[in-house]
Amino acid sequence: MIKKVFIVIFIVVFSACENKKPSAEIVNVVAEKEAINTMLDAWHKSASEAAYDSYFKSMAKASVFIGTDASENWSKKDFKAFSKPFFDRGKAWDFKSLERNVYIAADAKTAWFDELLDTWMGVCRGSGVLAKTEDGWKIEHYVLSVTIPNENIDAVIAIKKEKDSIIVTNLKKKG
Repeated sequence: MIKKVFIVIFIVVFSACENKKPSAEIVNVVAEKEAINTMLDAWHKSASEAAYDSYFKSMAKASVFIGTDASENWSKKDFKAFSKPFFDRGKAWDFKSLERNVYIAADAKTAWFDELLDTWMGVCRGSGVLAKTEDGWKIEHYVLSVTIPNENIDAVIAIKKEKDSIIVTNLKKKG
């Protein structure tokens, strides 16, 4: 009897340890993350190659781009107008992802990401929200920020103080 119990336990344990194919859900998440990484890398590359149409095709019609300056909260239309002269010069900006984290919602129609970027400003952080469309993933919202070492934050605050005061005053007047 004990021998039969050991055999049954062995079979159960062996079966549980057997390599199994990843579930379709896991495969889909991996494939979607690869598609998102490919799209974002191509988006950044389009800017470095001044490929204006390709760059803006990656952004949803109602997308928003938030730049490093407090005044830079651009609709796609306004960001295109602002960016056009840079693209017309033959090179807009050259951002290369150093590290990226991608997260996908349970419905697989929305994703968000954060990335550290190698830029002309040094290391920056980009983050955004993506939507799955018939044409693939599109950027709905992108935020670019300059990273500041914690030990330098007091100096940065002092540099920004005057301009921040004006911005705060103007925004409070708006109500």
